[in-house]
Amino acid sequence: MKHLLIILFFALLTACAGQKQTEPDPKVKSPKPDINQPVVAEEKEQASQDSFYEQGKITVTGSRISRTSNLATDSIGMPMPSPRPMPPQDRENYHQFDDMSVQSVLKQPVSTFSIDVDTGSYANMRRFLNSGQLPRKDAVRTEELINYFSYNYDAPDNLDTPFASHIELAPSPWNKEAHLLHIGLKGYEVPTKNRPAANLVFLLDVSGSMNSPDKIGLLKSALKLLSRQLNSDDRVSIAVYAGAAGTVLEPTPGNNQAKIAAALDQLSAGGSTHGSAGIHLAYQLAEQSFIKEGINRILLATDGDFNVGTTNFEALKELVEKKRQQGVSLTTLGFGTGNYNDHLMEQLADVGNGNYAYIDTIKEANKVLVEQMNGTLLTIAKDVKIQIEFNPDTVSEYRLIGYENRQLNEEDFDNDKVDAGDIGAGHTVTAIYEIVLTGNKGWLPESRYQQTDDSKQHGKELAFLKIRYKKPDSDSSQLLTWPIEKKQIKDLSQVSNAFGFSAAVAAFGQQLRGGTYLKDFGYDDVRNLANQHKGNDAFGYRGEFVQLVSLAQSLSKQ
Repeated sequence: MKHLLIILFFALLTACAGQKQTEPDPKVKSPKPDINQPVVAEEKEQASQDSFYEQGKITVTGSRISRTSNLATDSIGMPMPSPRPMPPQDRENYHQFDDMSVQSVLKQPVSTFSIDVDTGSYANMRRFLNSGQLPRKDAVRTEELINYFSYNYDAPDNLDTPFASHIELAPSPWNKEAHLLHIGLKGYEVPTKNRPAANLVFLLDVSGSMNSPDKIGLLKSALKLLSRQLNSDDRVSIAVYAGAAGTVLEPTPGNNQAKIAAALDQLSAGGSTHGSAGIHLAYQLAEQSFIKEGINRILLATDGDFNVGTTNFEALKELVEKKRQQGVSLTTLGFGTGNYNDHLMEQLADVGNGNYAYIDTIKEANKVLVEQMNGTLLTIAKDVKIQIEFNPDTVSEYRLIGYENRQLNEEDFDNDKVDAGDIGAGHTVTAIYEIVLTGNKGWLPESRYQQTDDSKQHGKELAFLKIRYKKPDSDSSQLLTWPIEKKQIKDLSQVSNAFGFSAAVAAFGQQLRGGTYLKDFGYDDVRNLANQHKGNDAFGYRGEFVQLVSLAQSLSKQ
């Protein structure tokens, strides 16, 4: 009995001890670590920065180190979670837009837009493909792909009219129910010896974001190519900007190659960007050496990453527009990847009466700054607008391929105060409409009630084309007109290489943007059409295009 009592005593003692170990101490509360807190803070700040960046302005906030330190203090005594690997930053900025929609001629017979000679989207698309990825949809502006190529249009007979027109009409290669209306403009050529003297200001981004061979290194090489084309009548100045702006080269005769090259060679990238300060300085230099009746132009070379302080982008555009009206134009040259601001570059060039090019290789620099130097620098017609009125008796539907961000209101065509695009010496501009003739099956459902009009008196006409332009020294526009008739329709086997190759490029641009209207017309069809109409390819650009089509096809299968 005594032994039994001893056993029961120790059993009760053990049970009480176990119960005491499982009860929590009310005086000690173990904090539950919130391992998501640093990530949330980082995502909120990144979202804030992205919002500013899309508007063309960036605000720098606190560092990640200070945030991590504060968060770590709140979790003293707790095991820290393993750091989550950061994805590679991609802060490239593109303007989002939808493809041009199909229009009913009965409801909207008139189409009006500004011409565009920019080519930046093509070179940028090529950069994407050569890096092993398909371009973003919004990085592809189909009209810039089309206008990358010269189509050997005939030049104007005399200089009284700055450009000649080329109109061609044939069945659409990808839609048996539709036709393509091809409109081409060719600016007159200016021999180098007849080019007006040029006052050029190189405004160069030397911030830390430019510190790579495809940026600051390529920039130097590109501008050396351009400077070798200048003469003693020309003037070159160089301004740079990073944390602050400064003058690297005061106005210097264009034939002083050694001095210009030495100024470029001393440049190196570092610091953060304050682009607006640099632009003010560049305009001061341009005004200092202003050449009356000459070329006065700033060439802004940057990745567009304006990332310090709050840059008011609209105020920047207003400055560029004001200086344009005073005779100083702005051309933008884009460089680099990762933080490239395509939207900013295009918009500044638009308001600055300049063109926008993306420089991804030294070959592209040679194309833009040497082969097409006069077109890049010398404007022969400004505020060029195209308006076409379709005849509802012969055409039921239409859509313009590309030019989404160049649309104008119908009333803007006759309003000389509305700005539009410019054409440089020797430049070509091409626009392509896809149209459905009355009686063919279109994209839109048939209306129950059809309007009637007096268009039957022009029953032979499909459309009426009008172009307005101003001479560089005039504020009043001049009008050119052409009727487009049924008899101009060709068989697809009889079209020019200009028609066929531009149609292939138009199809490729649409394919990269999703191919909504291409039906079953695929990459093989694009390549075959391009090869069939490759024609004279002295510089190899068309052959390269065919290679890019094949590369895009391979990447689309991944």
